[in-house]
Amino acid sequence: MTTIAPRTSSARSALLIDLDSCVGCHACSVACKSGSTTAPFGDEVWPNQVFSYELDNGAAGRTLHVPRMCQHCETPDCVSVCPTGASYRRAADGVVLVDESLCVGCRLCAWACPYGARKYDEQAGVIRKCTLCCERREANGGGLPACVSACPTGARHFGDLADPDSAVSVLVRSRGGFAL
Repeated sequence: MTTIAPRTSSARSALLIDLDSCVGCHACSVACKSGSTTAPFGDEVWPNQVFSYELDNGAAGRTLHVPRMCQHCETPDCVSVCPTGASYRRAADGVVLVDESLCVGCRLCAWACPYGARKYDEQAGVIRKCTLCCERREANGGGLPACVSACPTGARHFGDLADPDSAVSVLVRSRGGFAL
């Protein structure tokens, strides 16, 4: 189980992924790519990818599917290297975003990201990444990121880790969740 948890003083938005439940179907990737409320992602840009790994061999082996996208780091390297200020971390909720009107496409942020979560969009000439669907959620007065809504196995969960009674907080405590 992994969790993405931007920290703020009042809320900690979190995207939790139950790796035991993820079947690697890529529904989250497709929903992310098609559900963008900002400019559509270029053909080669997939901000939410799923990688599959074989664990052990033979009858004891299994496949582990690990979704990989922006971790919305507390101290993001991508933000500190951005020469134009296009990459920033929102103070209100800790979501790391790119202001595409300021992005010059230099790709320093992509090189600095330890998760490989930033993708250069050749068609737009800017960097694209997971936004936790903040535009979509704000336009709808809340709700879930597209990847969470699309997950057929219920492996993805979204909520506030600052609320000890939230579903994501309960899952992290009960299953021993951790940040990558």
